[in-house]
Amino acid sequence: MRNLGLENVQEAQEFTKLQPDGYICIITGVQDKTDKKYLEICYDIATGDRKNHFYNLYKQFGSWPNSGIIRRSYKQKALPFFKSFITAVENSNSGYKFNYDEKKLVKKIFGAVLAEEEYENQEGEIKTRIYVAQVRSVDKIRNGDFTVPGLKKYEIKNTEPVFQPLTDEEMNELPF
Repeated sequence: MRNLGLENVQEAQEFTKLQPDGYICIITGVQDKTDKKYLEICYDIATGDRKNHFYNLYKQFGSWPNSGIIRRSYKQKALPFFKSFITAVENSNSGYKFNYDEKKLVKKIFGAVLAEEEYENQEGEIKTRIYVAQVRSVDKIRNGDFTVPGLKKYEIKNTEPVFQPLTDEEMNELPF
């Protein structure tokens, strides 16, 4: 085996998974995906013993964790949800008013209710991950004015064909 230079590599650190709960979060980056009409928002935990949770994972693994990203669509049918997100950010940041400049969302705080969901990984195994179930104002998180949803179970996709072929009897009844 060739020399991998392990003397210059820091060992992987153990990390604790976030638990379902309410957290005060900070927006660390925003990209407007205009072709798909959504904002991709990187966030991190802003307070408490889990502060900088996603940043620490980023330092360890080299990419921002998917669970530290939320996407907020601004397509017409999703505007009520987008408005809820903006209202939570405005209510959490004294004097801030959203002016459609997404870059000004960076360093703004908001409350997030994180819950767990099951998913199927690339090996076909069912695993759990954390996701943002609700966005609230920071005050609602501090006051405990939220409910963490239970585990969202993975639903196995129906692999049956959408159509059913005609039976032999039905084929014999065709007029041609």
